[in-house]
Amino acid sequence: MGKKRIIAKSEEELIKERDAVDNIVKKDKQTKAKIRTQNGRVYIASSYNNTLITLTDVQGNVLAWSSAGTIGFKGSKKATPFAASKVVETVAKVAEKIGIKEVHVLVKGIGGGRESAIRSLAAKGLQIMSIEDVTPIPHNGCRPKKPRRV
Repeated sequence: MGKKRIIAKSEEELIKERDAVDNIVKKDKQTKAKIRTQNGRVYIASSYNNTLITLTDVQGNVLAWSSAGTIGFKGSKKATPFAASKVVETVAKVAEKIGIKEVHVLVKGIGGGRESAIRSLAAKGLQIMSIEDVTPIPHNGCRPKKPRRV
């Protein structure tokens, strides 16, 4: 099967990532908005191809987001539970710096990263207040095509 390869970030990339987090906190001080809240929402969109995680405040303003593709996973490895847990790690770092401790989780999709993403959130020290499944379910579907006349 081969070795697992995780792309190690260079010092420049780590500095850029840290600066991005610091910019979020600085914007908070400039606008005097109350981003430094302890509550937030985590949206997990898990498909067959990728896992996207978005961290928002209670109003819905995006504070941080990440996906398996942005971390460095390629191809079918993006949809694995391992990739989803790594995505959660990056978002959890930002949540810790901002000061978010309690989150409401909204899960969408049917991919393999659903369960492991939620478990990783709990393991990273975020207290999960609720878990809600918001996967769209068709009630009756689209109108079928009319029959072909030959």
